[in-house]
Amino acid sequence: MTLSERNIFFKAGITFCSVITLLILAASFLIMPVYSEMSEDSGRPVNLFQFISGRFLENNYYAVHISLIIAVLFSLIGMLLIHSFFERTSTPEIVYISLFIASFSFEIIRLILPLHFIYNFPSLYLLSASRVLLFARCFCIFSLFTAGIFAAGFEAQRTRNVILIIFVTALAISLGVPIDVLNWDTGLNTGNGYASMFRLIESAAFIGTVISFFIAVKVRGSGDYIYVGIGVIFALIGRSMLLGTDNWAGPVLGILLLSFGTSFLCSKLHKIHLWL
Repeated sequence: MTLSERNIFFKAGITFCSVITLLILAASFLIMPVYSEMSEDSGRPVNLFQFISGRFLENNYYAVHISLIIAVLFSLIGMLLIHSFFERTSTPEIVYISLFIASFSFEIIRLILPLHFIYNFPSLYLLSASRVLLFARCFCIFSLFTAGIFAAGFEAQRTRNVILIIFVTALAISLGVPIDVLNWDTGLNTGNGYASMFRLIESAAFIGTVISFFIAVKVRGSGDYIYVGIGVIFALIGRSMLLGTDNWAGPVLGILLLSFGTSFLCSKLHKIHLWL
């Protein structure tokens, strides 16, 4: 992928994220009033940070909604900054990091649950939306993992082919997992099968991505890749907090860690490739 083609790709991502941002802001006026009427008897999300924060803070749909808005805004602002700083810098990893960032826009799909509460549309819509969200989350993690592999020395002639492989893998997972649209948690996530398997996949991708950037220190001969790996750690922890928490600790701590980690890793990548 040439620089001009990559920049067109960035601009398309910015356009998409801009549309999603307008949609979620417009939808907020319709959805926010119904949270007070929605039941809070659903199960709570399951992850380490939720387990800790949930002991001290009650679930709050308004906090979840703010988390969704923050995730979408992070996606838009992140794409704008990537285009600005990497417009003239050739960096193989940045395409996949931009996919990781753009994937946060798909969190808007979780609003399908309060919309269902308002309009009571067929459950098929819930099922389809849940599969798209699952696809986006898998695509998000696999994209960042691929960025680590490229940093560690993997070479590919056609970026499109690599993206296609990520797409097909995420699609196969999202279509093959059973989803229960009648069971959803207070984080506005529908229940799906093989939950423990997904936690294992995310953990393996997390560890593999960080190790790949550490390996890049020796392969690429640049100690700055250590800092890129550290940035990945903060970004993925922040992502877990932002997307997997049903109280006010999620949007506050989540976006701080996610923003710091992403900006830190991108700044180090820019420094590395600026002098190549």
